[in-house]
Amino acid sequence: MNSKKLHSNLMLLLTAFIWGVSFVAQSVGMDYVGPFTFNSVRNFIGAFVLLLFIPLIDKINRTSASTDPASDPAANVSSSDRRTLIIGGILCGICLAVASSFQQIGIAYTSVGKAGFITAMYIVIVPILGLFLGKKVRALAWISVGLSVVGLYLLCMTGSIALNKGDLLELICAFCFSFHIMIVDYFSPKVDGVRMSCLQFFTCGIICGIPSLLTESPNLHSILAAWQPILYAGALSCAIGYTLQIVAQKNTDPVIASLLMSLESAFSLLAGWIILHQYLSPKELFGCLLMFAAIMLSQIPEKKPVAA
Repeated sequence: MNSKKLHSNLMLLLTAFIWGVSFVAQSVGMDYVGPFTFNSVRNFIGAFVLLLFIPLIDKINRTSASTDPASDPAANVSSSDRRTLIIGGILCGICLAVASSFQQIGIAYTSVGKAGFITAMYIVIVPILGLFLGKKVRALAWISVGLSVVGLYLLCMTGSIALNKGDLLELICAFCFSFHIMIVDYFSPKVDGVRMSCLQFFTCGIICGIPSLLTESPNLHSILAAWQPILYAGALSCAIGYTLQIVAQKNTDPVIASLLMSLESAFSLLAGWIILHQYLSPKELFGCLLMFAAIMLSQIPEKKPVAA
């Protein structure tokens, strides 16, 4: 493994760690502010941090490819490109607002470990949703779905055949994040990823801000009381985590990238255990193991037939 790929993989591992610990920040933040207030403020923080990153990233791009003016994302941008960027950012922001709202509300009713593992099911759900777009789903994906369903049962069912409120909300969140991933997959090759992310954070912050003002009556005192978890979730999870992801994926295999980032579920479990002392039963741990195995299995690359 060359040094560039090693550094990229380490950055993705750091990204997974940041996202996993963010579940703890989200849980702690709920002690001070409502879920919509938390999401609105964290997304605005993420957007403003990315605004600071954009000039720096542009400068790096110009320096590394000074002989190719087309490499500058701010240069030669047509009105059509701007329209695509705006549409993509707004659609991503809407989807992110819905997903993060279900996630944030669900965390109030379940452990961060469960929330992390259930949310990570988006890696299994995405190829299934691809069926509706005419994409072929290979056998490993169906096996992954089966394992994840069994794992979800062991992790969430406690005596009755019913998901508790928090687990159900996190499962809906996983589906919403799956749609978000598919929207990002469509728009990201057409526009600058950092700019689209910045726009999606602003959109998400505005959308979450509306129910926050209507139902939670946020005030500066409560927001400042939760400044640590909000700042972590906004600056690190949103802005830094996303930036690390897009920079690192330029120099590593996408399958390995997905595999490393899915480790956020394991980090969320460890963080909840170490920081919040949220312990899981042996049955729940085995459910986590099965879901993690499903995530790993879904990332095995498909073998291409050898040409005769």
